[in-house]
Amino acid sequence: MTTRPTDDLSVTDRHLLSTKAYGTGQHLAARQSLYQWQTPRHDLPGIVVNELASLKGIVADVGCGNGKFVQRMREDRPDLSVIPMDVSPGILTGIPGAVAADAQQIPIADGTLSAVLAMHMLYHVEDQPRAVRELGRVLAPGGVALVSTNSRADKRELEDLWRQAAGDVLGVAEGPARVQLSARFTLEDAPDILGEVFTDIRSIPLPGVIDVPDSAPVIAHLASYEAWADQMGVPFGETIDRARERVEESIRTQGAFRITCLGGILVCTAHHS
Repeated sequence: MTTRPTDDLSVTDRHLLSTKAYGTGQHLAARQSLYQWQTPRHDLPGIVVNELASLKGIVADVGCGNGKFVQRMREDRPDLSVIPMDVSPGILTGIPGAVAADAQQIPIADGTLSAVLAMHMLYHVEDQPRAVRELGRVLAPGGVALVSTNSRADKRELEDLWRQAAGDVLGVAEGPARVQLSARFTLEDAPDILGEVFTDIRSIPLPGVIDVPDSAPVIAHLASYEAWADQMGVPFGETIDRARERVEESIRTQGAFRITCLGGILVCTAHHS
């Protein structure tokens, strides 16, 4: 009865991505904010800068979103030339030198870059093999692609919360699954997809636990999926309200709402011709 999240083409709908989903940085910021309660804390931009330590030249952040990686690279490595890119022009507002571009057709000449980033974005790309070929094409020999995503097991508690709240609203034991963005490109699937272009793939796992003492950031995270409300199969606002009640009850009885996380960064080196 429920649609598998991986079948939902709205996750790659370019118009939806560049308007409702990422027309501004608001929804992305809501999802990012949840991690301030994570233990251990993972400084993803810092990890990226560390991986670039031996590189010089030009770096592109493809699907840069609200630019948090771009900002850190420019602060810590002013010697690098950093090119921010995203399919949504709106989210690029305020990021100097940003280019509106699609990962499936990167407007950069072959072999130009020392490094290319694709951080938590390949699940939004319709033709992932084509995008991965593009990542490889723009890299110079010895260049590095840094790709991040989440595990299938990531934030299961949020999926359970949504299904339970949706079930309450619909009057059934368990409601339909919400749209899951990273389901199209999980940490488990990524090596096979990237392996078509890159030989050496090293994984940096980023596990953690989020204990949130306040319902607001949890609900803001769920509400940030509003762009996909029509695909959820349940009244979105009512389900959000019911989820808030469930989270607040958990906090009253247990002191916090706990979410287990597993993301990761894949460090990829191109085939040598």
